[in-house]
Amino acid sequence: MSLLSQRAHVQPFRVMQMLDLVHRRRREGKDTIMLCAGQPATGAPAVVVDAAAEALGASTLGYTEVIGDRDLRDTIAGWHSSTYGVDTSAANVIVTTGSSGGFVAAFLAVLDHGDAVALSCPGYPAYRNILESLGARIIDLECDESTRFQPTAAMLEALPAEDRPKAVIVTSPGNPSGTIIDPEELERIAHWCDANDAALISDEDYHGMSFGRPLATARQFSDQAIVVGTLSKYFSMTGWRIGWLIVPDELVTPLENLQASLALCAPAISQSAGQAAFSTAAREELDQHITRYAAAREVLLEELPRLGFTRFANPDGGLYFWVDVSHVTADSEAWCHELVDEIGVAFAPGIDFDPIHGHQWVRLSLCAPEADTREACRRLGAYLERN
Repeated sequence: MSLLSQRAHVQPFRVMQMLDLVHRRRREGKDTIMLCAGQPATGAPAVVVDAAAEALGASTLGYTEVIGDRDLRDTIAGWHSSTYGVDTSAANVIVTTGSSGGFVAAFLAVLDHGDAVALSCPGYPAYRNILESLGARIIDLECDESTRFQPTAAMLEALPAEDRPKAVIVTSPGNPSGTIIDPEELERIAHWCDANDAALISDEDYHGMSFGRPLATARQFSDQAIVVGTLSKYFSMTGWRIGWLIVPDELVTPLENLQASLALCAPAISQSAGQAAFSTAAREELDQHITRYAAAREVLLEELPRLGFTRFANPDGGLYFWVDVSHVTADSEAWCHELVDEIGVAFAPGIDFDPIHGHQWVRLSLCAPEADTREACRRLGAYLERN
């Protein structure tokens, strides 16, 4: 007899497997450059750390409101309104345990078993893994250079009637592509979703990270859109586990009821300190990080073609490079493990992000310092010469 349910047979999250491998190697004293995970090399802003220290002495840090501390929700709503010129109310903000907790809650709130969900391929693997464990049916929108690795409203319109989705997920800046959906295209997707009774779930985790291209929120185009955000990426607070949803009125109470049983509340210390992440002092520090990511991006734009990797998504923002490696391997997962073992450089296998063509691709992160990124390219060049 097996104790496993059907939903237990979910695919591994290979990025996290690679990250665990990096941690293990570093504990063993093995020099390893991490270009596999979207984890900023910097910590939380200094004012956040100071706020956390103050909260430790001034509060019991018990359960907050189920949908989040009201002061933090006010802060998120104010930031969202001022950043995008929209009218965002704290009443529509749900604080979650990272954006990952937000995705689980949102999927449970809007989807029934067997519902179809359209998402870009390549795309973030956790969407697929969570959705499949919940019994959803995945509709892959195959994206390539012609659409800058982003889905379009035309792709949705072209779907046959039996594949019309109950929800559509967009990610901008993209993961793994780093590309940004043009505001006009995001507006078309939002209007298509409204016209076809599909929930638009807009993953805006990487907002704040642009190299010049404009970023729009889906809430500019539809008050029915579900926006997902986090303190993990731009705000450099991955392990603090604070995310949020901005949702239509009708979803607030269902999400509150789900959140009460799923998590009770997000971590109290992180909520208390997280308010400081939106301060002017924090933003000045955080904007310097974007300069670092841009420098790593320039290194890869220079070095990858020199090393023979000429097909990749040119990222407009976010933390990633999506690179075609088909001329050196037919199995990117095995190749990534070989690189870690032989040269101490960790990439993310493309099969995580694209079950169709991902064996020919890898994802590189911009999180490492510029010098480490350049050293990783040097090691890769030496490896390619030997092999």
